[in-house]
Amino acid sequence: MTEPIDPRTRIGHVHLRVADLDRALGFYCDVLGFTLMQRYGAQAAFVSAGGYHHHIGLNTWDSAGGSPPPPGSTGLYHLAILYPTRAALADALARLDAAGIPLTGASDHGVSEALYLDDPDRNGVELYWDRPESEWPRDADGSLRMVTRRLDLADLRAAGAAATRP
Repeated sequence: MTEPIDPRTRIGHVHLRVADLDRALGFYCDVLGFTLMQRYGAQAAFVSAGGYHHHIGLNTWDSAGGSPPPPGSTGLYHLAILYPTRAALADALARLDAAGIPLTGASDHGVSEALYLDDPDRNGVELYWDRPESEWPRDADGSLRMVTRRLDLADLRAAGAAATRP
């Protein structure tokens, strides 16, 4: 049996092929609120939350003007962006609403609440927050029990509005 990977291991960033760098930056920076850390002309850019060197790389090296992969092909299902609080996720939903970006789904997984959408290149994006581990649903034997239920978007929007009130 192989030993498990070191539990401190994290996924540091994702790098996406995009058709139009400015359009992708408009989504990731102007809508979601990431900060542009570095740009290489019209070919690549790196964006971050909180000043990290980059969480998301965007490039047109092999994809400038390209089209998304057709349904039924392999590739990235989605990238997931973890928000620190429910209020921060509600803020993300408000940003999407303001930009007119539709959701492709919204789920309560018991351990987390998640919003699903596509970026301008039809890369799947999940925006989510994790509930405290003490609230995660468990079976009688203590094993984790993830679920998929409809997320109450009205309640999430209300939580965001309540968090912004003085």
